[in-house]
Amino acid sequence: MSTELLWFIGGLSLLDTLSPATLGVTVYLILTEKNKLGSRLIIYLFTIVGCYFGAGVAIKLGFGFLFDLFSSFIQNRVVSWIIFSIGGILFVWSFYVPKKKQTSGVLMKGRTKSSMVMLGVTTTIVEIGTALPYFTAIALMTNSALVWYEWIPILLAYNIIMILLPILLYALYIWLETRMQKPLEYLHRYFSKSSSSVVSWVMCIVGLVLIFYSVDYL
Repeated sequence: MSTELLWFIGGLSLLDTLSPATLGVTVYLILTEKNKLGSRLIIYLFTIVGCYFGAGVAIKLGFGFLFDLFSSFIQNRVVSWIIFSIGGILFVWSFYVPKKKQTSGVLMKGRTKSSMVMLGVTTTIVEIGTALPYFTAIALMTNSALVWYEWIPILLAYNIIMILLPILLYALYIWLETRMQKPLEYLHRYFSKSSSSVVSWVMCIVGLVLIFYSVDYL
């Protein structure tokens, strides 16, 4: 296992700390949760870590098989045209995604420990499909032929690093208290307004990926 590989995966994990959904929910909880904020936030964040880690292990174990299966499947010309068409539709549609604010009302209901777990699971489901740095890190570990006792600690460390920025925001809130109110409110407005742009970018990227993967077999 090379040092360059660790540095590159570490950089990808830092990039993944900029997750808009995780940061948006964290900011919202800090602004609105008055009782047991620390325990609620820790449950939420470590639920995300657990879900991402479990998904990462599953992807890592089946990555080679799925890649070979997809490669052989896409070489069929009819399938390639279908995938190419879907990619084109997603790419064009991404420019017409309606601009709308993301409401946080769903978070107002029943903020118990179990609801924090469900919120963490929901966040993972929303984001896992667009976690390109995570998939890249798993692909790098697969290509480097790391054994299980090498890639499991790296994968776990990756997921811990992913939640460091939300934890830092909470620590700054505890330390600075009222002085963090306005910056947090600004972040909350930013994340609320950016939901449609995130969706459009995801659709655009997925569409281009499908086009590029299928165009050689048309």
